Amino acid sequence: MRSAALFAIPVSLFAPLAMAQSSVTLYGIIDNGVTYATNQGGAHSWQAVSGVVAGSRWGFTGAEDLGGGMKAIFTLENGFDGFSGQAGPGGREFGRQAFAGLSTPYGTLTMGRQYDLVVDYIQPISSNGRWGGWYFSHPEDIDNTGSGFRVNNSVKYSSANYGGFTFGGLYSFGGVPGKLSQNSVWSIGAGYASGPLQLAAAYLNVKNPAVAVDGYTNSTTFTNVIYGNYLAQASSQRVAALAGSYAFGNLKALLNLSHTVFASGDAGQNVSFNNVEVGASYQFSPAFFLSGSYDFLTGKDDANGTKPKYHQFNVIADYFLSKRTDTYVMAVYQHAAGAATQAQITGFNASSGRNQLGIRAGLRHTF
Repeated sequence: MRSAALFAIPVSLFAPLAMAQSSVTLYGIIDNGVTYATNQGGAHSWQAVSGVVAGSRWGFTGAEDLGGGMKAIFTLENGFDGFSGQAGPGGREFGRQAFAGLSTPYGTLTMGRQYDLVVDYIQPISSNGRWGGWYFSHPEDIDNTGSGFRVNNSVKYSSANYGGFTFGGLYSFGGVPGKLSQNSVWSIGAGYASGPLQLAAAYLNVKNPAVAVDGYTNSTTFTNVIYGNYLAQASSQRVAALAGSYAFGNLKALLNLSHTVFASGDAGQNVSFNNVEVGASYQFSPAFFLSGSYDFLTGKDDANGTKPKYHQFNVIADYFLSKRTDTYVMAVYQHAAGAATQAQITGFNASSGRNQLGIRAGLRHTF
């Protein structure tokens, strides 16, 4: 009788927890294909590449009902290479996302490795976010609309939906003792969606971006010819962006604008870039979509007055074999002009000249 009574104590303590409704969902995407590039370092190439239109991933997301409209939530998401099985980004176990928080009727508060508000609000109204993924990013993902980096050590608030209007903010602690702002990141954003119309605005400020986030920095195996040198010297990277889209029946059009500044990016002077993208997609049938966009990036280096320019054209034909499986063919062409002498499509090594073309065929499956 005594042993039975002792056993009853922990059971009674955990009984209320067992009554709470909870759920955990396993999900993922595998996107594999073959990419041809006309010029990477002076030579053409054929590559088996995973995670272009959508990053190959698997993850868990869960929620526990705490009552009163409040829930405990979490997401753990791992990126991987669908050809080699290697983990990414950077070999992290859950490098894409890793956060926990609370959801209330007034919004959610989460903490961990998360996306900034440029990704949340502007990426969905870009050709990268809607159709073409990685290769369709603005040159070398200069404004992070392609989610080229995530933000560690961050606290994030996302509002509830108020008649189509949402907003949010994020702050990341730099982790430097006695220097609260060093290596810190903050971001705000807002959006409105109603019927065929979608509008968004966002701002991002990264202190010491070469070390604060995992961006496209130069390394022994990779050179970012578009802004890698500026990123290495910058005291901050600031991005302001606007976006809008509208659906005209089967035709959907979008426009986004961004202004990126690498403060003290060259000899103590600022280097700034303005980007504009226009795009459209047409649904020919329930299964077949044809989408394309044009992107123009122009910069100014205050240290020497040079003005690099980049023109990029994107097109993708996407056919759905089922609700979860589609196959696609895509092409990206970039031309460097002005002071820019080398083209570099996001995800590629730089061209030896002003032009670069990439063509890809792939298969994507979601689960």
